[in-house]
Formats: sequence, structure tokens, C-alpha cells
Amino acid sequence: MAAQCAAALCGLLLLSFSANLARSDDPPSTPVSPSAACNSTTDPTFCRSVLPPHGKDDLYTYGRFSVAESLAGARKFAALVDRYLARHRHLSPSAIAALRDCQLMAELNVDFLSAAGDTIKATDTLLDPQADDVHTLLSAILTNQQTCLDGLQAVATWSDRGGLDAPIANGTKLYSLSLSLFTRAWVPTAKPPKHPSHKGGHHGHGGKRKPSATARRGLLDVTDDEMVRRMAIEGPERTVAVNSVVTVDQSGAGNFTTVGDAVAAAPKNLNGNAGYHLIYVLAGVYEENVTVPKNKKYIMMVGDGIGQTVITGNRSVVDGWTTFQSATFAVVGQGFVAMNMTFRNTAGPAKHQAVALRSGADLSAFYGCSFEAFQDTLYTHSLRQFYRGCDVYGTVDYVFGNAAVVFQGCTFYSRLPMQGQSNTVTAQGRTDPNQNTGTSIQGCALIAAPELSANAAFTTLTYLGRPWKNFSRTVVMESFIEALVDPSGWMPWSGDFALDTLYYAEYNNTGPGADTSRRVTWPGYHVLGDGTDAGNFTVTSMVLGDNWLPQTGVPFTSGLLS
Repeated sequence: MAAQCAAALCGLLLLSFSANLARSDDPPSTPVSPSAACNSTTDPTFCRSVLPPHGKDDLYTYGRFSVAESLAGARKFAALVDRYLARHRHLSPSAIAALRDCQLMAELNVDFLSAAGDTIKATDTLLDPQADDVHTLLSAILTNQQTCLDGLQAVATWSDRGGLDAPIANGTKLYSLSLSLFTRAWVPTAKPPKHPSHKGGHHGHGGKRKPSATARRGLLDVTDDEMVRRMAIEGPERTVAVNSVVTVDQSGAGNFTTVGDAVAAAPKNLNGNAGYHLIYVLAGVYEENVTVPKNKKYIMMVGDGIGQTVITGNRSVVDGWTTFQSATFAVVGQGFVAMNMTFRNTAGPAKHQAVALRSGADLSAFYGCSFEAFQDTLYTHSLRQFYRGCDVYGTVDYVFGNAAVVFQGCTFYSRLPMQGQSNTVTAQGRTDPNQNTGTSIQGCALIAAPELSANAAFTTLTYLGRPWKNFSRTVVMESFIEALVDPSGWMPWSGDFALDTLYYAEYNNTGPGADTSRRVTWPGYHVLGDGTDAGNFTVTSMVLGDNWLPQTGVPFTSGLLS
């Protein structure tokens, strides 16, 4: 029998796991001993070794101290990785690749901790979106640290990961402490309701069916000369500001012939207030690997439609790339928006991890796009993301990562895997109970791809997901689930790993695969019977989308669909 989640209990769990670690009637401004402050963290023993042992301060002071210590530690680790790479002649190519991932992760952590520290220095009172911004940054530094470790652990020929294991482990503990203290001091234990049970924001088509090709193109038709001259996008309910426009055309008739060159020439560090830098990519198959780096912010990339504008590559782990670097298209720069495009990795199932798109860009959105590969198709790496009216094709763990991400009106196509493999739609990677991350699938369709449907003799088990990390969190709600999904619904990772610490839930789904009567009975699995609980995984609550999605022009539903 499926585990049921009582409304009152689930509300506490979903709103703030950290609040349950140590309840106190004292406000965060009340002076407490370091030992008492540490009781509210995930590792009190480690916490007591970090905080100054004498005197009394309030939780705000302890939180600021911890973030400052984390920043100092991040800078030291970044320098350590740089020194290892400077001696790269003595390292294997796979070790160098893993270290370059660590180098980027360390740089981002320094940036994120600096920004978080500057914000919490200014005030004891943080309201959304500021509180959510800092919570997101502190969640992301743990994700970045884990990404570095995962890459190094895959380097079997590099003994003991070159002595980096201990610094990574210590850094992870310190970052977790900062996140614990922040959530205890700045994140309220009882937030006001943020989950309306009606459509809000840009409702568009309501999320249960994908927009037609006409609707997708209708959001932006940059082939219209008048539109380009106006440098604006006519969205369904508002005009989206664009401050510059360039075109990519393989024929040579545009400003650039490759997508990579257009990104490289884009202005640096736009703040979004003056609008997007628009890159219009004309129809064509662009065989290139593209990265939108951290200093290329607020880029909007628009193609001529799914299957018309295609960016494709074939990097894979089998061919020597890290999973992180295997992405055909990777984006780090904040505020990235993509529309009407296909991102593809053609490495094939035998090459195992081979990513089509990786996003570690905060406030990134994708509308009317297709992501096509097999294992590890879409890497929703970190920070806040939104996908609307998109198609995702894959086999094993084909939506994975540790972002706070909402999918609306998308279709997940499970493909034909290699013999003996099972399909798993999601593999969410939350590693800390205080992270505000998770995967929300709302108003979508989970169905078989044509090649899987056509191969009736090939028995393939398909699951909604499996727990990649200890606190994996995924919710499927108000969606259509085809019969291809196994009645148990969810697949274990290995033995009983994470079965009592994960959070998996289903709410108000339809279709022959939506019956929950034979689902897993894990402690962390829930069938939500109340829209109040499901509301915590909507656009409004999960990614604070009402604050940033309107400027993208991408349609969205704020709350539940009904």
C-alpha cells in the first residue's frame, strides 16, 4: 500500500526541513552560546569546532561568521586546484578534465559566497526574493562541491584523487554549516502561503498540453524585420525588452556562422534591466559544442523551431569527457533564455553518460525546446530553472542534477535503451536537507518514444526516478503517465540507499500509469492528497517564478493547474 502523507505533517516537511532540526521559541536575534547554536545544524560536532568557543552571539552573527569562513575556505581550495593544474604534465588527461570541472566549481563558489556574504552583512531581515536568492546560492555551493567530487571519484587511475579528498570533505562540511545557520536565522519557520490553487502569472495553455508549433513561434518571430527594428519581443501578455540583436546563419548572410562565435561576441555581465542580448539562430544543423560562460548574462537565444534549429554534438564519458563536460550545450550565465531549438547529443546509448544540455544558470528558462540523447540527456545542474512546452528524450536518468526546477507542459519520451537497461526519467541529486532544490514535473506527459512503442518484444522497465543522492527530491503532479511506467513507480539506486531520506511524491496524475495502489512503500515516498502540500512545488514556491519569469516572455502557471 502506498504511503500517505498527512496534510499537517507534509506541510511541516515541505516548508522547512531545517526548521525541524531544532525548534526554538527564541528569535534568531537572541544571544545563545555557540554550542546551543550548533544544535540546530546538521553536524553539531563540526559546528562547535568552527564557531568561536567563548561568549554569546545571536544566530545572525554566527551565520555571517560561518559564511566568511566558507568564503576563505573556497578561496584556498580554488588556489589548491590551480596549483594542481599548473603541474598538469604529471596528470592523466582524465584527471585534468576532472580538475578543470573543479576549477570552475571553485570559482563559482567564491562568487556565490561573496554575493551571499554581502547580502547578509547588510541586514538581519531578509524577505523574498533576497532570502530565496541567498538560500539558492548557499544550496548551489554544495552542489558545485559535489560535482567536483563526483568527477574526481571517476578518475580511477589518479590515486586518492591527488590528495584533494580531505579538502573537499572539509569544505562540504563548512558549506553545509553555513546553509544550516542561514536557514535557521534568515528563513522563517512558517512562511506565508505561496501556492495559489488557481492559474496565475502567464497562464498560457494551462500546462496540460504542449503549445502548437504556431504558438511557439508566435512568441517571437525574429524573421520579421519590423520586430528586429523594434528590438522587442511581443509575448502573450507583455513586451520583453531586447537591447541588441544578432543573427547566426550558416550561409554567411548573418552576423555569425556559428553559435559559439555569437556567444563569444556577446556583451559581458548584462544585468537584465536594459533587456536581453538576442541571438537569433536560423534553421540549420550546427555541429558544435557551445558554452555560455558565467560572464555572459541575460542572453536570449531563439531558433526557427524544434528540428529546424539544431545544435548537436557527440561527447561522452566513454570517449574521455567528464559527464559535466560532455554537454553539447552548456550554460552558466545568469538569465539565459532559449526558445524554439533542439539540443542533441548523438553519442548513443553505448557511450553511457552523454549530455545534450547542461544548465547551471540561475533564472534560466527554456520554451518550446527539445533535448535529445539517451543516458543523462538534460543536466539541470544547479540554481533556479524553468521549462515550458519542451520535449525531453532519453533512457537512463535522463533528467538529472540538483537545481530547483519546474517543468510545465513538457513531454518526457522514454526511448529504447540498451539490452538489460531500465529507463529512469529522473535522478535528482539533493545532498543536504537544507537545500531548496528539487525537480517538479507539473502538467506534463510521460510517454514512450516511437522506437520504444514499436518494439513490443523488447521488455523495458520504466520508472519515474531513482535517488542519485541522499536527499533526492522529485514530485510528479497533475501529469499524464502512460502505461509504460512500472506499477512500483520508482526504482532504488542501490539497496536501501536514501529510501528513508529522499522525498518522492505524486499528486493528481492521470493515465494508465498513474495508479498509485502498487507503488513503492519507502518511508520517503508520499501520495499527496492535499493541494496545499503540492502547492509547495509550483512555480511560485519552488523557483519564486512570479518575480522573474514575466520578463522572459515565457508563459507559465503560478500555482496548481486546478
